[in-house]
Amino acid sequence: MKISIITVVYNNAEVIKTAIDSVLSQTYANIEYIVVDGASTDGTIDIVNTYGTQITQFISEPDHGVYDAMNKGIKLATGDVVGFLNSDDMYIRDNVIEEIVQAFYQSKTQSVFADLVYVRATNLNKVIRYYDSSHCTPEKFAYGWMPAHPTFFCRRELYEIYGAFKTNYRIAADFELLLRLLAVHRISYTYLQMPIVKMRLGGLSTSFRSLYLNSFEQLRACRENGIRSTIFKILSKYPAKITGYRNQCLLPSI
Repeated sequence: MKISIITVVYNNAEVIKTAIDSVLSQTYANIEYIVVDGASTDGTIDIVNTYGTQITQFISEPDHGVYDAMNKGIKLATGDVVGFLNSDDMYIRDNVIEEIVQAFYQSKTQSVFADLVYVRATNLNKVIRYYDSSHCTPEKFAYGWMPAHPTFFCRRELYEIYGAFKTNYRIAADFELLLRLLAVHRISYTYLQMPIVKMRLGGLSTSFRSLYLNSFEQLRACRENGIRSTIFKILSKYPAKITGYRNQCLLPSI
């Protein structure tokens, strides 16, 4: 099974090496690694170029945002299965992709997702929050819940059949895509009860100032896909998230 991993990046020279190294250190052999850069000007391109042919495909050109860049990566991908690793993120173990492939083979599924941990930007071994994807069933999209997107892998042909990211969303196109695949078209999925990605705390969808926009875009995604929801349903997840965060403040380092 060939796995395509896509990293999109724009002006992230400070941390892009960590993401690339975590992909290249994977023990699974048949990985196609694609990096899509948005014409960075901070040295990111120079860093990527130092890896040479270890990166299967590298393009750098202006784009219309992160979701447009992700769609470019999907078009370049030739693997049986496609996954995304953000330029701020890293895989938590060197055998993560082996575990993903094993899940596809064992369950004969169309998609796999797992858990994620948020870590301190200055200490990648310090867990700040645990993202538990176990409760993210198709019915929970109406309440704004979704599997952690960096842990989501699916058969490449699903993008050809059902479409990729909608670029007219500013922050919730990943929510809309997973809703479309899992809740509307009911593709099969397997959940792995383990963290497989570390995400630095911060970024586009984890800052408090983005919560307002994210909530209304999630409501829009539900309505566009025929899922009954209200803004009150969407907002109801935040007390649970806050409670979960408080309960996780004593999480050990990893």
